[in-house]
Amino acid sequence: MLSRHTLFATLLLAAAPALAADYVQAPGSALVFAGTYEGEAFTGRFPGFVTRFSFDPAQLATAKLDVTIPIATASTGNSDYDGEMRGSAFFNSSKFPQAHYTATRFRSLGGAQYAADGTLSLHGVSRPVTLTFTWTPGAQPVLAGKASVKRLDFGIGTGDWADTALIPDEIAVSTRVLFAPAK
Repeated sequence: MLSRHTLFATLLLAAAPALAADYVQAPGSALVFAGTYEGEAFTGRFPGFVTRFSFDPAQLATAKLDVTIPIATASTGNSDYDGEMRGSAFFNSSKFPQAHYTATRFRSLGGAQYAADGTLSLHGVSRPVTLTFTWTPGAQPVLAGKASVKRLDFGIGTGDWADTALIPDEIAVSTRVLFAPAK
């Protein structure tokens, strides 16, 4: 027979909400963007981004995603593109040195597919952005996701660069984040 203390402790544990596991980004992660310039495809990376993730697929209401993106590190591997991209007509990285993405609303899309409805703060503007992703649990869990960002909504590409015939409004963003348990 259970003692009153054991019964009380059992009831408390049963009533307590399950907490999501906390993760930090591990080496080998990537955050990439892609688009076209005058019909020619380009890709770039954001080295040095930092991700923190609190996630349990069984408890999506407690999930949280936080990504800090240093804009000055954005690189396409083309020095002409990179200089222009970091300048005042695009990222203006001297005035806006980082972007930030946060999400606290998550949805299951079936299987290991999820959506994170969050807010991207970029270039002094905050707008909703949904990241769709797969979650692969394990010793080193992996989030592999993609989103579409409308650059003109954030004031990215002003003047002649606002012409969507030169660079389309929608820029594809993809990420593959390896995680380790937060300590």
